Amino acid sequence: MDRKTLFFLGISILILAVMLYFIGIDEVVEALKLANINYIIIAILIQFAIFFLYTLRWKVLNDLADIKTSIGKTLPILLVGLAINNLTPSGRGGGEPVRAYILSKESGYPFEETFATVVADRALDTFPFVVLAAITIAAMAIYFNVDTWLLIVMVLAVIAIVAVLIVLIYMCINPGFGKRVEGWILSLVRRFYKKNSDDLEMKIHDAVFGFQETMRLLISNKKVLSYTIPLSFFVWIMEILRVYFVFLAFGAQVNLIVIGEVFIVACLVGMIPLLPGGLGAVDGMMILFYSAAGITPSVSAAATVIERLISFWMPTIMGLVILPHYGSSVLDKVTGSSSPDEIKESLEDDSKDDG
Repeated sequence: MDRKTLFFLGISILILAVMLYFIGIDEVVEALKLANINYIIIAILIQFAIFFLYTLRWKVLNDLADIKTSIGKTLPILLVGLAINNLTPSGRGGGEPVRAYILSKESGYPFEETFATVVADRALDTFPFVVLAAITIAAMAIYFNVDTWLLIVMVLAVIAIVAVLIVLIYMCINPGFGKRVEGWILSLVRRFYKKNSDDLEMKIHDAVFGFQETMRLLISNKKVLSYTIPLSFFVWIMEILRVYFVFLAFGAQVNLIVIGEVFIVACLVGMIPLLPGGLGAVDGMMILFYSAAGITPSVSAAATVIERLISFWMPTIMGLVILPHYGSSVLDKVTGSSSPDEIKESLEDDSKDDG
């Protein structure tokens, strides 16, 4: 983990600490003491079920791309990706090239193919999120007294996500557009890399072509639409249920729809690229909105602390424990890079050299 990540991680934790101080740390501690451990255990079990469903969806995509993997092999790789996502200030995108690289390294398949399945997996996760986010923003505009600037920011965030998805899909189904994207990348390469650019250009061409072929295979398969999209919606429902059981642990009777709305808003805030995993900002947003929904600030803060321990810190610690298993090369690449583009470029170069 580099100094930049540590700095922003410290800032995020400081933001949370300041909020807890103003709410009253003693009151939060007292609320934590009253928590029903049975409901918290249920929330933890739901989180493990979410890990399994994430892995199952990725395995389905790998199987469709003729990348033969098992749940036992992909689950630890997924946890490593989640940990990197949580700790890189990158809008939750730093872990995707890492898990594509590890899968390529462990299974022997080309990096372009494994990266395509990871991108498809992320896109499938994003699709239900966009639908739920649109419903949430409309509901907040009608039923909540939310500042106009916040609604505008959330709308722009959803539009940006949709735009990226459209460009990605169009690049894969339209060879001409894909060639223009490749040409744009090559023009940048020629501008900044004067020496040995021919070899690099060939690598970029092979990478773009391999990525397009695999993505086209996944997009055209009906199983992707009929199986993985409903599975993706179910995963998001499980995420909301996890939060619901955490609040039940504190005796808070919260409407499931309200929990879903706040959770989606918190996820949008978590995409801010400066804060690792949205830490601090997500916690603060959850506390504020749950308090606005009628829950006492101390219970809102206590429930948010437990929820983030389960959904953020637990997968992060598990992933970091697993990471050294894949060798010093992966660890060096991750700790030496701080953005998704830097991580992807570093890992992709290494995978090319191995090939």
